[in-house]
Amino acid sequence: MLRKEFPRVTPESVGIPSGAIQRLLDKLEASTTEMHGLMILRKGKICAEGWWAPYAPGLRHGLQSLSKTYAATGVGLLYTEGLIRLDERVIDIFPEDAPEEPSEYLEQLTVRDVLCMGCGMDTMPRPSQHWIRDFLHTPVNHKPGTTYMYNSVGSSLLAAMVVKKTGQSLQEYLTPRLYEKIGIDPASTSWFLMPDGVECGGGGMFSTTENNLRLMKLYADGGLWEGERILAADYVEQATSLQNESATEAKGNPEALDNFVGYGFQIWMCRPKGVYRADGAMGQFSVVVPDKDMVISLNETATGAHWAQNTLNILWEFLEEVPQEDTLPEAPQESAALKKRMASLALPQPPFVPDSPMAKEISGRWYQVEEGELSLRKNPMGMLSGTAAGGIISRFKLDMNYGLATLTALEDGKETVYSIATDGTRFVNQVEGTGLPISRLSLHGWWSGEDTFSLGVRWVETCFEDRLDLRFTQEGVLIQREAVIGGFGPVTSGSGAVKAKRC
Repeated sequence: MLRKEFPRVTPESVGIPSGAIQRLLDKLEASTTEMHGLMILRKGKICAEGWWAPYAPGLRHGLQSLSKTYAATGVGLLYTEGLIRLDERVIDIFPEDAPEEPSEYLEQLTVRDVLCMGCGMDTMPRPSQHWIRDFLHTPVNHKPGTTYMYNSVGSSLLAAMVVKKTGQSLQEYLTPRLYEKIGIDPASTSWFLMPDGVECGGGGMFSTTENNLRLMKLYADGGLWEGERILAADYVEQATSLQNESATEAKGNPEALDNFVGYGFQIWMCRPKGVYRADGAMGQFSVVVPDKDMVISLNETATGAHWAQNTLNILWEFLEEVPQEDTLPEAPQESAALKKRMASLALPQPPFVPDSPMAKEISGRWYQVEEGELSLRKNPMGMLSGTAAGGIISRFKLDMNYGLATLTALEDGKETVYSIATDGTRFVNQVEGTGLPISRLSLHGWWSGEDTFSLGVRWVETCFEDRLDLRFTQEGVLIQREAVIGGFGPVTSGSGAVKAKRC
């Protein structure tokens, strides 16, 4: 697919001081987050973009709940094509999964109610092969549209509506109608699937920083892309304006101030007047600022929703520095310095402790897992999709070479070899056949003690990094796992130690 690129310009040419973006970067890097990518579009032109290595422009990134906006866009396309009505009853779309005698409130539940988190439920079911049936058998305790509950399974139901109405998967449906129209390469997107094969619209998508920016530019432009109508204007108007009050969100997360000001169709309203955003956990944001003709797209790892709120606070401070003028006098030194900085962003380097007296002793020796479960794979969206990560290691060995170690692991009965950087860098392994929509595994290792080899494990397309500490003895090895980057709450240790015996 040949897409039309956005013009790349200096910030001053679109009315933004380069110094304001420098201060934005300073604040983001000093905050309680780990930045991965940032793009700023104003007046249809990119004036700033950068990624913190090993993150990169074309790298898919876990969206978490920003996936919901893509799923809702699928429903918006159905609406635009006349294939669905917003007042259509959900039980009429899925009659085979509905109860024989639906409750009064379930009978009233419409597509619009699902879009605006107004399902009237107090709980949502866990993923199963029959999750649609389970959803429609969940008690609807409140009149639909009158209360708010964040319902990720309902968001996946939006993807199922596309499947039901068209016979195509959400990905297949979006490709010619959305992706190829607005310049998204379908290969730059992937999904976790629900147990029945429907895309996990509640949080299972992987996409790029720019894809998310392009999606929200479509909304910012009222559903038009270069003069072509993609989404119906009235659908966009409703999707990007208050459809349901969300003040009850304060009960569970009082620090997340921008979650309390209202909800559209799988799009959040924001505290600055007229601003709205697509939003995924740990700070996956694509923010539309209509009065400044601006879209800001970023990916990061902010642990917990209130830490992501810090990022929004920083963005609102940045907006105050952006004048209404169309252009500013060019500042060649300042804009060049900003461009250079954004081209050289990177996460902090891993520790460099490449050797230990124990290294030669354990190198090349096999260890058999006898207690606990050892795996390098992690499925953060398993709670929404029901997808199993797999990759259980029963036997392994480390070959310790200066600068680059190798881990040979018997995973689910199949031998796999991973490379581990020990030279203070990261080695990104391309891992196939994981059963997950991610494939890039970054590994770095160092000796954190004379008898302990530590391993940094990061699936680069996600927001997460774990640390494995392997403490070696003459008899075997004790492995402790800890989540060090990412999570939906405080960072906690893994589910227990793994013990392996020297063969």
